[in-house]
Amino acid sequence: MAYDLEEQEQIDEFKAWWKQYGKTVSSLVIGLVVAYAAYQIWNYVQHKQAIDASTQFQELTVIDQKDLKAIQAKSAAIMEQYSGTPYAARAALFAAKANYAAKDTKSAKAQLDWAVKNAEETATRAMATLQLANILAEEKDYDGALKLLEAKHDAGFEGLFADLKGDLLMLQGKRAEAKAAYELALSKLDAQGKYRVITQRKLEALG
Repeated sequence: MAYDLEEQEQIDEFKAWWKQYGKTVSSLVIGLVVAYAAYQIWNYVQHKQAIDASTQFQELTVIDQKDLKAIQAKSAAIMEQYSGTPYAARAALFAAKANYAAKDTKSAKAQLDWAVKNAEETATRAMATLQLANILAEEKDYDGALKLLEAKHDAGFEGLFADLKGDLLMLQGKRAEAKAAYELALSKLDAQGKYRVITQRKLEALG
């Protein structure tokens, strides 16, 4: 095919440009293709891991609560193998509950602390924080419990956090601060919820 002079000049310019930058362009394209492929593979692995973790967690929840060794082994495996999924922290919460019921508070605290630090879901992290703070309160580590409650948390749990904070302040004899915490809790708790009634009674008892 014959080209006119202008077309031939454009082709020659493009050939010169390609000679200078062609390898760079090819490398960029190949890099983008590889990155996209890696992203797709990562998505597949994450999806498969989530499904596997869900299955393992369901198996954990049907273990007899009295079979503490089985619960500990299963939850530990989920936390180790599926730490990047929401089910790892859920497994930690489940195991903590079983350990606490068996009076193994040391293990329960360790699992709750892990969930606080590693939970993918803010709600799971908030629940772990509340449970851990309650255990610390039982151990009379009021400052440690209050420090936990000051950390950033899911807004949906603000009422429960404030209520527990009020309890801790009362245990420290700080009535005025406890009253303020209970008032905040009332403003955040569900108006129709049963927990709100309990908080209201605590506040009324302060006068």
